[in-house]
Amino acid sequence: MTEPTVWIRVCTLKDLEPDAGVCALVEGEQVAIFYLPRIDQVYAISNFDPFSGANVLARGLTGSLGGEPVVASPIYKQHFSLKTGRCLEDGQVAVPTYPVRIVHDWVEVGVSK
Repeated sequence: MTEPTVWIRVCTLKDLEPDAGVCALVEGEQVAIFYLPRIDQVYAISNFDPFSGANVLARGLTGSLGGEPVVASPIYKQHFSLKTGRCLEDGQVAVPTYPVRIVHDWVEVGVSK
């Protein structure tokens, strides 16, 4: 992940469902955004599931495996790290991650231009 050159305002923190994902279109890319209130973190990863070829990761179930916050794909159930995008079942596969920050209750996703 490289340092973003532009921060895109996506939604407010109140727009996010706790422990669930939402999909946002950010600069033409589908981005899955997850809010985990127990650890007070927001994560952003690609919405594209490389195993099924569908944009569905925002619909996956969130949880933790070995202390790692993850989302399980709703199709074939692979787990993706919300921190790194790495697939826990197949370390050769990963989805892109995006920097995310909260500014005055706004969720912003960082992109490189």
